[in-house]
Amino acid sequence: MIHRFQCQCAKVVGEVADTRSAIHAICYCRDCQAYAHHLGQPDAVLDALAGTEVVGTHARNVSFTSGTDQLACLSLSEGGLLRWYARCCNTPLANTGRDWRMPYVGLVHLCLRAGGEPLAPAFGPVQMHLETASAKGTPPRTGWSQLRALLGFMPRIAAARFTGSYRRTPFFTATGAPVVAVRVLSAAEREKAVAAV
Repeated sequence: MIHRFQCQCAKVVGEVADTRSAIHAICYCRDCQAYAHHLGQPDAVLDALAGTEVVGTHARNVSFTSGTDQLACLSLSEGGLLRWYARCCNTPLANTGRDWRMPYVGLVHLCLRAGGEPLAPAFGPVQMHLETASAKGTPPRTGWSQLRALLGFMPRIAAARFTGSYRRTPFFTATGAPVVAVRVLSAAEREKAVAAV
């Protein structure tokens, strides 16, 4: 099954393949909250408990069909996640690690809901609630379902180092460099974003 995604102004458009192999989660970490505030999108990105709904998949399942000239990337710190967004409208698109050999991609729900539809029909129900200590309330417990989801998902991502499938990614060049320059937030920018949380 293929699911279309796009930024809010529809300049950046892409597709996610093999949706049933994805993992559906909500992350409540302070960095995700700060990122939403930095982009000026907290109301659109964060839920009532300050969580960000994310669909995790292998990078090879993600492709852009238009608008790659609007793709931008920032990091909250020198060693932090790479956070990809559409600079045309500040829509958060995806999060990746810095090492392309671990090809996990966390697609942010805002770009996956082009028509406002729920994600469960395409990606299944939410299986994981992460970094719950930073939630603005008490998230649901996922317990064993979270462990089962991880045990099924992470080995496939880790195996990419050995199979070479990590090289099939729209976020990194053939030499493993990000396809656009990464901007690391200044100390002042980070402090402002964190303070907004």
